[in-house]
Amino acid sequence: MRALIPAAGRGTRLRPQTNTKPKSLLRVAGKPIIGHILDNLKTTPIQEVIVILGYMKEQITDYLQKNYSNRFKFIFVEQEPRLGLGHAVYVAKEQAIDQPLMILLGDMIFLQKYKDMLQKHKENGECVASIGVKEVDQPQHYGNVKIKNGTITKLVEKPANPLSNLAISGVYIINDTRQLYKALEQLVGKEPQTGEEYQLTDALQKMIDRKSHLKTFKVEKWYDCGRKNTLLEANQIILQEKHHNHTKLTHSQPINTVIIPPIAIAEECQIENSIIGPYVSVAENSVIKNSIIKNTIIGSHAQIENTNLTNALIGEEAVVKGTLLELNVGDHAEIQIK
Repeated sequence: MRALIPAAGRGTRLRPQTNTKPKSLLRVAGKPIIGHILDNLKTTPIQEVIVILGYMKEQITDYLQKNYSNRFKFIFVEQEPRLGLGHAVYVAKEQAIDQPLMILLGDMIFLQKYKDMLQKHKENGECVASIGVKEVDQPQHYGNVKIKNGTITKLVEKPANPLSNLAISGVYIINDTRQLYKALEQLVGKEPQTGEEYQLTDALQKMIDRKSHLKTFKVEKWYDCGRKNTLLEANQIILQEKHHNHTKLTHSQPINTVIIPPIAIAEECQIENSIIGPYVSVAENSVIKNSIIKNTIIGSHAQIENTNLTNALIGEEAVVKGTLLELNVGDHAEIQIK
C-alpha cells in the first residue's frame, strides 16, 4: 500500500500566512501540518508516499527530504493546473494504480492513529474502499454520506440539503484503484460537476453507481487546519493532548517569565519579562519581550515586544511591537502600534 497526500493548493483562506509558504508547512503545536501527518503515518507499515505538489513545491520537497527521507520513499507528482481533489488524485494515476492506496488530505490532522483506521478498514471485509466519517453539526460544509445496512448509498460534496450528519473526514482507503481511476477518467476532461473543480466525492459516487461496495469507518479527534480559527483550535487541542509543557532552549532560559502549559517553544528562542501560555506555539529563533501571549502560533525568527496577543497567527521574521489583542500577520511583516 502507498499513501497519497495532496499538498498542491494555495491555501487562500489562510492568507497572509500562505503568501510565502504552502498551507501544509504552516506550524501547529510546534510542527508543520504535514509533519503531523507523516508522524502519524509512521504507525503504519506504509513506506512509500506520493505527494501532490504545486504551490511553492520546493519548500515542501526540501522539508520532507530533510526530515522524513530516512523513513519514507517520496514520489513527487506535480498538479498543474490545480483543479480540485479529484484531479489531484488523477494526476498520480501512473504512481498509484494497481495497488491499495491510502489518501490523506494535506490540511487535516488526526490524533487517532492511521494504523487503527487501517484496522477498521480491514474489519469492513470485502469492499472496494472505505471512507473515514464523523458526525458533525454542519454537514453542509463537507462531503456528505448516506449509509444503508453498513454500505454507502450516496455521496455529495457540500450539499445545500445534507443527506445525513456524517461528514467525510479526509481519509480514504482504496483497495481497487483501477475502479477509482476509471471513475476519475470519466470526470476529468468534462465539465466539473461541482463548481470549477473535479471532486473525489463525484468519482466515488460513480463507483457506487456501478454497484461498487464502499463502506465507512468512524474517526475521532479530527482537526481541519484550513482556516485561521480552526488552525488555532487544532493548535490548542493538540498541545493539550500531547502535553507540551516543556521548553527546548539551548542557549538561554526565559528571564522573569511565567510559562503556562501546554505550550511548545522551539530551540534558540529568547524570552524575557513575559507571560507565555496557555496554548502557545513558538518556532525557533524567535524573540519575545515584555509581552503577554496566549492561544497563538508564532513563526521562526519573529520579534514580539511590548504587546498583548491572543488568538493570533504571527508569520516568520515578522516584527510586532505595541498593544494589540488579535492578529494575523504574514511573514516578514512589521507592525508597530503607539
